[in-house]
Amino acid sequence: MAKRPTYSSCGGKVNLLKRMYRNETSVPFAKLWKPVGICSVLILIISVGSLGFRGLNLGLEFEGGGAWEVPATGIEAEEVRDALRPLGIADARIQTGGGVLRVRTELSKVAQSDLQQGESSDPIVAQVTTALAELTGQNESAISVSTAGPSWGEEITNKAINALIVFFIVIALYITIRLRWEMAVGALLAVAHDILITVGIYALFQFEVTPPTVIAFLTIMGYSLYDTLVVFDKVRDNEHFLANAKLTYTGVVERALNQVFMRSVNTSITSILPVVSVLVVGSGIMGAVTLKEFALALLIGLVIGTFSSLFVASPIATMLRNRFGDSEADSSRSYRLSEAVRKRSKGNQPALKVPANPAIPPRPRKRRR
Repeated sequence: MAKRPTYSSCGGKVNLLKRMYRNETSVPFAKLWKPVGICSVLILIISVGSLGFRGLNLGLEFEGGGAWEVPATGIEAEEVRDALRPLGIADARIQTGGGVLRVRTELSKVAQSDLQQGESSDPIVAQVTTALAELTGQNESAISVSTAGPSWGEEITNKAINALIVFFIVIALYITIRLRWEMAVGALLAVAHDILITVGIYALFQFEVTPPTVIAFLTIMGYSLYDTLVVFDKVRDNEHFLANAKLTYTGVVERALNQVFMRSVNTSITSILPVVSVLVVGSGIMGAVTLKEFALALLIGLVIGTFSSLFVASPIATMLRNRFGDSEADSSRSYRLSEAVRKRSKGNQPALKVPANPAIPPRPRKRRR
């Protein structure tokens, strides 16, 4: 007689998810910090190595020069180089695929001062446009030409660096005053961790860095910091468990992480889904390149930011507190928090009034002599 299929494994997974949403599970985050931290360090080494050896694929706005886009299929890069070799720009960057031929040459290769001002009347620009039109069989009006000088990219880079410095200073002061200096260090290192890995991925896979990409890098810092502050705020709410040695500080942090784990996951999912839709619909279907440049960096940063709030910022803050924290001050603060929580919970419970029983006569009062 054939046995009926069992669904215990599927049911067990569903029940596990239900318990996680009700905060009835306890993930041993403290035990995971070390192995996950080793993996994170390895990823950082790969990212820094990619930046050092491969460098970033800077866009036209940062390097300056000219860029051409031609609707074409079935044309190899070597054919384009042969057509551009008489113009002295055979080493231009050439990309084929998706029915579009893209050619980009740096400003030093074009060697025209008019190009720095964005003037399309430059003779080299006209010659490259004519050569690409003859190669692809397209009209010159169908070729998209973009020119830019490096000064605009340098200005954007300087402003981004200044904004980054101000951001770190303001956030460090706020977290130090509002929470703890150990948490400020952990949060800033987590943000730096996210930016380094995101930029390293761009260097490793040679994704093009454009102004929308830089804006996405700055946006990543806000998302990463939000997840981290949610965790640290919950840690502060749980510090009353330090009173009477109910929990160690590591246990308090682990308790807080379990309480906000599903919240962080849900927040990340609801943030990632619109970005994925922009990346797929806006870039893949509609062909909006600017949306792709922004959404790709933001998607990478959102995933890494959720990871760093659980496995980078929290262990760093815990390690610094255990090593440099004032145990007496923490015990006093924890006792005050514990008393405040006890009084608040006691005050929320209304006093019970015992109704009088009419069957029992009242006790007679004694007369004074």
